[in-house]
Amino acid sequence: MGAGSGTAVAPVSASAPPPASNPAPAPIAPEADLAHHGQVSLRDGQLHVWIGSENHGPSGLPDATVRLDFSVHLAPGQLLPPACLWGGDRTVLCRTGELRAGGRAHGTALDLLAPGAPAEVVVDVDTAWNGGASDRNPENDHHRVLAPATGDPYIF
Repeated sequence: MGAGSGTAVAPVSASAPPPASNPAPAPIAPEADLAHHGQVSLRDGQLHVWIGSENHGPSGLPDATVRLDFSVHLAPGQLLPPACLWGGDRTVLCRTGELRAGGRAHGTALDLLAPGAPAEVVVDVDTAWNGGASDRNPENDHHRVLAPATGDPYIF
C-alpha cells in the first residue's frame, strides 16, 4: 500500500510479456474473371488462330498466360509472335499483358503450318496462369474448338 493512500500498488515486472497483438491477415487473392475469345480456321494445312483475352473484373491482372493445345503436330521451327512461345510440338503459350478490370488485351494472331494437311484440327484454349487470381467463372476461359479444313472461321 502507498503511504497514507490506502491504495495497493502492484510491482511492475521488467520481464512481463508484451500485450498480444493480432497477426496481419493473410493476403487474399484478387478476383478476376478472365475470358478468351477468338477464331480458328484451317485450309490445306494452314492453321490461322486469333485470340483475344478480356478481364471482367473486379480486380486487374498484371499479366496472364493462355495455352493453346492442338490435336495435330505442328511443323517445327515456326516463328511465333513475340508474346508467345512453344510449350511442346502441339502447344503454344501466349502472354496477354496487363488486363485492367473491364479491359481487353490486344489480340494475338498465329499463322501455323500443320504438316500433312489434316482434315480437321481441335484446339483447346485454356488459361495456363492468371497471376494467382480467383476466377469464379472459369467456364469462359476454357474452350474446345473443332475446325474442319474448310477455311471457314470457327468462333469461340
